[in-house]
Amino acid sequence: MASCESGIDIVEDNGPISLRVTLRGIHQRPLLRSRAMRVIDLDRDMSDVIPTGTTLDSEFLFARMTERTLAPAMSAPGRRILDVGSGVGQDSQALAEHGAWVIGAEPSQRMTGLAQLHADRTGGAMPTWVRGWGDSLPFANDTFDASFCKGAIDHFDDPVGAIAEMARVTKPNGRVILAIANFDSLACRVGRAVDEYGSVVKGRPLAGRRGYDAPSDHFTRYELALMREQASRSLDLEFVEGISLFWGMPGWSGFVSRIPGSIARSCLGLLDGIARRAPELADVVVLVGRPRRSASTSA
Repeated sequence: MASCESGIDIVEDNGPISLRVTLRGIHQRPLLRSRAMRVIDLDRDMSDVIPTGTTLDSEFLFARMTERTLAPAMSAPGRRILDVGSGVGQDSQALAEHGAWVIGAEPSQRMTGLAQLHADRTGGAMPTWVRGWGDSLPFANDTFDASFCKGAIDHFDDPVGAIAEMARVTKPNGRVILAIANFDSLACRVGRAVDEYGSVVKGRPLAGRRGYDAPSDHFTRYELALMREQASRSLDLEFVEGISLFWGMPGWSGFVSRIPGSIARSCLGLLDGIARRAPELADVVVLVGRPRRSASTSA
């Protein structure tokens, strides 16, 4: 058994994970048990999905994505926040640095181990790591002030179930935040048109995965209408906004790297402003909503 100052006890055995919350002055509430782990490869190399090189446009996109995803969670002392699909845990740790009690839920043992290692090396506030699936979260109803999933929902084989679970464990006046890659972005549309022209008119064969194709580890290829439809089943959406334009478009990264840095950053900021108001064209979409309660949810 491990414990932390926030009053959570974590009990792990050879079966599913179970937890219980002990908050000062509040009656103990047993949390739901997660179902047994699925047997699939959770430790695959991600180099074919996320570029290993660092470019200015990639830095801009991922920094803005982090900023816009974490801000609505409103991290502050005493707030309870859940990071679903927490990966290597950098977002969980960033929120914990602001005084929030943060739990990172992640099914991959490798990712959880890397998160613990990273947190140990950097020091500072320590989140709590839990191995669990997004569509079967091992927490009681109304446990968290906010829950978020940044860039992972399209990796889930049951994204609708995961969103419903995030809504269930979040308080009615809390927020659920989703950040999702848009495979119908302007960049994807241009890339597809360029490839079609090259294939049909020039006779050039296509080789390898294209930027507008969902990677092999994605279960869902998202575009804005599908994001809204799935999120709205469990959430009353407050706002939907886009992040960045042109990321992954043929020639864009090279162009940005060749112009002066100050001009490049101004261009990226201007395009991001356009994307914010036109999420259907954006590279990433952020959806923020309040949990929608039903009879089955509140039971």
